[in-house]
Amino acid sequence: MSNTNLEATDSVNLEDLEAEGDLAADYIEALLDLADLDGDLDISVASERAYVSVTGGGEDLDRLAMPETVQALQDLTRIAVQNQTGRFSRLILDVGGSRSARETELRSLVDSAIAQLAAGRSEVELEPMSSYERKLVHDIVADLGHHSESRGEGRDRRLVITTA
Repeated sequence: MSNTNLEATDSVNLEDLEAEGDLAADYIEALLDLADLDGDLDISVASERAYVSVTGGGEDLDRLAMPETVQALQDLTRIAVQNQTGRFSRLILDVGGSRSARETELRSLVDSAIAQLAAGRSEVELEPMSSYERKLVHDIVADLGHHSESRGEGRDRRLVITTA
């Protein structure tokens, strides 16, 4: 089977992920040019995903770093990459450090939830999140020795944290 026909559940090799990152960077660079925005692009591969980070660019780029905007840009970029490769893309896009800032917020939410569990609650339901954010929270919760599960469908899918 050729790599261009991989299913979403199949593992993708490093060369394919690097190519995916390059395609995504080309797409983002074209968008930035259309919007007359400056930004430096960094491409990396980790955890079987291509990561593209847009940095620099000043205040104009900061406006793109809002979580909803980054998610929309990521979705568009994934579609563009998928159209070129024929494969589902799990690419992660970061604009101006927004992913790191969001991860800090998620850690704070988990800390608050665990404090509520310590105060006697049996479970704490968090706000709806993207699949990427849910994975981050699952990992944070597990590292802290608690249990989490996803509930709901679509945009209403959220995590529920319980004691281990």
